[in-house]
Formats: sequence, structure tokens, C-alpha cells
Amino acid sequence: MAIGSTEMMIIMQEGATAEEVERVLELLSSAGVSGYVSTSDIATVIAVAGERDVIAGLPLEAYPGVDKVLPILKPYKLVSRDFRRSDTVITIGGSSVGGGHVALIAGPCSVETREQLMEAAAAAKAGGATMLRGGAYKPRTSPYAFQGLGVVGLEMLAEARAATGLPVVTELMDPRHLDAVATYSDVIQIGARNMQNFQLLSAVGQVDRPVLLKRGLAATIEELLMAAEYIVREGNERVILCERGIRTFETATRNTLDISAVPILKQRSHLPVVVDPSHAAGKVELVEPLSLAALAAGADGIMIEMHPHPEMALSDGAQSLDPEHFKRVAARIADMVRWVGKKLG
Repeated sequence: MAIGSTEMMIIMQEGATAEEVERVLELLSSAGVSGYVSTSDIATVIAVAGERDVIAGLPLEAYPGVDKVLPILKPYKLVSRDFRRSDTVITIGGSSVGGGHVALIAGPCSVETREQLMEAAAAAKAGGATMLRGGAYKPRTSPYAFQGLGVVGLEMLAEARAATGLPVVTELMDPRHLDAVATYSDVIQIGARNMQNFQLLSAVGQVDRPVLLKRGLAATIEELLMAAEYIVREGNERVILCERGIRTFETATRNTLDISAVPILKQRSHLPVVVDPSHAAGKVELVEPLSLAALAAGADGIMIEMHPHPEMALSDGAQSLDPEHFKRVAARIADMVRWVGKKLG
């Protein structure tokens, strides 16, 4: 359900019945305002959207089953901890992310050939990955660089999923490709360059696929959460936030990984948070320490670029692990996941 500006939330009593929730929704509807229901392990919460004066005049607290009515002060509403106290857990295929479950996403930057992808998928599976990444549509700085294989690449990803059982994560750049990407993928990735493409965000909010939303190159944490709000307000609550490094004055790495963003996002939002150390570092030797640091900071997942032959990669070879290196890093990641008291996948 798409909603407008959310002003407050109604917290229902523990044990409130479905009929009591429905009566509150009917009251809101009769007043011309919208209600967005979220049920957690603690309580049922209804976010209310509409004119502030109209909402203030409704006898909400007098209705059976209503515990209290509270204002939502943050500019992002539905993704905030104010709206949902418990962690959102997203199940993808046979694994989960969030709420103590950690995802390990691995694969090549770009789908180049069937042989390359199938080899990468097998290595990802053998190394312990829970999801397979690969780009069929690639945003490149140079218009002359490899742009991806399009639908042919999506078909290869579906074949790799059938062979390994790994759910597929792939990027969407253009709303015109939404149907194809949603058909072949399990998770739709919105890249850093499109984080504030609001039409694209609204479009993926209307499809039944989890969305992995990457932080923009110069975006603040609040801007990332506001971008997630565009998706969730359309009815798609399955959003995974991704810290992938931001652009700073530092030149020692491709981008600067904002480790502090992980605990801040976890404090402010109930959505899962994953980290992409490959794009942050731009160097294979930094992927392992940054992965471990991210998990220690509370990350719900790691996203790593891995290529069967990095020296031959058509994109991002310098930051792509080969299969043996990935296997070693994945083992360290599994150790860290256990150390922080979480479960892989």
C-alpha cells in the first residue's frame, strides 16, 4: 500500500485481535487518511499517513485494542526503529539475512560468458556463499566499457542458480528492465549511482522481490534511509541496506568504507545492513580485514566480488578475489560470524 507523509504510529495492545486492528483501519479510512500495518514479535503497529490536524482529531486511543499513539519525528518513518523495534529478517531461498542471520554474497562484477559464470558460481557455492552476485546490466563510467549482456546475462544467472541452488542478486538500472530482472533474479540490487533515482525506487517498491539498496557515493546515512523509505512506502518491506564506501579526499583506496555507518544504521533502522568491501577498497588484499571489521561492527552480511580469473575480468579485476582466495576469506568470515554469536545463512 502506497502511503503519504506518515505523522504518527498507533501501537496496539499485546494480544489485540485482527478485528480490533481492522476497526482502527476503518476509522482511518473514513477520515481520509491511510494506515500501514506492521506486525512484529512485540506488537502490531499502524503507521498513519495524512493531514496532521485530521489525525489529531481522531479518537484513536479510545478504540479497543489500542495501547498508545505516538508521533514519528524522523523524516524516514517506516524504516525507522520507532516504527519497528525488532530486526527485519528477510528470507531468500533457503537462507536469511538480518536478526542474527548473516549473508555471504559472492560472484563476479559482470556476467561475461557462460563458462566464467558457472565456474564462479561453483566456487561461490564451494566456498560457503549463501547468494550469487553478478551484473547483467552494468553502469560504467566510460560509455566504451563493457556494459553487460542484458537478458542473455540474466538467463545465465538463472542457469547458475539452478546448478548451485544459490539465490541470485543482480542490478537494475532502468525501469524498462524491471520485468526481466524481477523474472530472473531473487534480489534486485539498486546501485550507488541510482540510490536517489526515486522513480526507480518506487518501481521496485511495487514488485515482490527483496531489494539490496547501495549507499550513494556521497550520500549521508539519512539520505540512504530516505531512499529506502521510497521503496517501503510502496509496500515492499524487504529492503537490505548496503554500505559500499563513500567518496572522500583519500586516495589510498577506491572509496572510504564507513564502518561507523553499520552500527548507526542498526540503531536507526530495523532493516538488515550488509557491507561491500570490494567496492570500498578496490584492492583484493583489503577485502578480508574490511569484511571482518564490518562483521565485528554488526553487519548482517558481506558482499564480495570473486572472479575465476581476475586478470581477465572485463570489469573490477583489481578488486576481485580468485576462487582460492575467496575460500580462505570465506572461512575467516565464517569464524567471525560464530564469534559474534550469529549464524551464516
